[in-house]
Amino acid sequence: MKRLAITVLRDKKKNEEGSCCGESAGLAVHAEAKQGSCCPPAKKGLQAPVTGPVSEGIGTVPKVSTELTGMDYWGMVRCRFGAFRTHYTVPPGLYAVGEPTRGSDVFVSANYKMSFDVLRRELKGLNAWMLVLDTKGVNVWCAAGKGTFGSGELIKRISEAKLDTVVDHRRIIVPQLGAVGVSAGEVKKNTGFTVSFGPVRAADISAYIRAGYKKTREMSTIRFSLVDRLVLTPMEINPVMKKYPWFAVAVLLFFGLEPSGILFRQAWYGSLPFLLLGLVSIVSGAFLTPLLLPFIPFRSFAMKGLVVGTLVMAICVPFAGAPLQDSVLLLAASWLFFPALSSYIALQFTGAATFTGMSGVKKELKIGLPIYIGIVCVSIVLMILFKIREWGLA
Repeated sequence: MKRLAITVLRDKKKNEEGSCCGESAGLAVHAEAKQGSCCPPAKKGLQAPVTGPVSEGIGTVPKVSTELTGMDYWGMVRCRFGAFRTHYTVPPGLYAVGEPTRGSDVFVSANYKMSFDVLRRELKGLNAWMLVLDTKGVNVWCAAGKGTFGSGELIKRISEAKLDTVVDHRRIIVPQLGAVGVSAGEVKKNTGFTVSFGPVRAADISAYIRAGYKKTREMSTIRFSLVDRLVLTPMEINPVMKKYPWFAVAVLLFFGLEPSGILFRQAWYGSLPFLLLGLVSIVSGAFLTPLLLPFIPFRSFAMKGLVVGTLVMAICVPFAGAPLQDSVLLLAASWLFFPALSSYIALQFTGAATFTGMSGVKKELKIGLPIYIGIVCVSIVLMILFKIREWGLA
């Protein structure tokens, strides 16, 4: 996996004296200064926004900009489509914002670059430290559920950053969305640092500090607005659409298969309604269900997707035409398969939503997967029976 390159700007004096890079970060962070530079050459790709070094007697801490560039925003857009987000990381470790001192606050974040960028942007005008955990390129919310944004990793980073020699106080601020993975008591016991859980949204950090590090109810409320859900839908649509061609090929082959061979005209004629219903199911499960999430009955994401998929089917089937409407077997198979497909796709959104937790996801999968498998099997049997009748074998 490629790692985003980080370029540290060093003046002539620093180049002459030399610097040492943190082993995992590729930056002068934790090790003692040595003669000559040990920084590896920068790799090709986007660069993290390092603007200069800050010396704290433990090595050199990279200082980052609070201004996002066009490339940063483009990276955010790319993260909404495809697997680029799995490579969109910054090295874990200690970073500086502004001109931090030994009394400056320490904010904890994930090494998913979008999380990193959002935090540094909201720290504009402040002098602070950023302690970045290695979450394997996963955002705070999801990493906390998976355990990578957790007590063990936080304790490790505090120790490796020698944070007790960087600041005089013993407090760190962890985002509230990471609370599920962090035990404040365990961190206190092992490091001496007190964990304060900050606001849900990084945009509220300045207000949180002005309020004496106290959160209002608004700061503690997890909002998952229409816009929040909308920007996440490409992450659900894109993976499914990558698999759609395989579905299309299977459907075309099925309807084109005749005792005399594969007839392309028959393939297009028979498969068109199913290809369209497949696309409709993707839209209903990956777009409409997330968009209408709070308004659809049932707590279960699978049931929500099933409701939307069934309603969409009811609207589309009357316009599907032959051969779907000419065969009870095909109609039955469609009513079974496509609402279930919408349900399954909607279930995947649990990983991006704040409406459920890890236990809820596991419970839904445990119940849902056998049902989905059963529906697929029954649908295939109905399709085979249709083909047998079409060939006049029964």
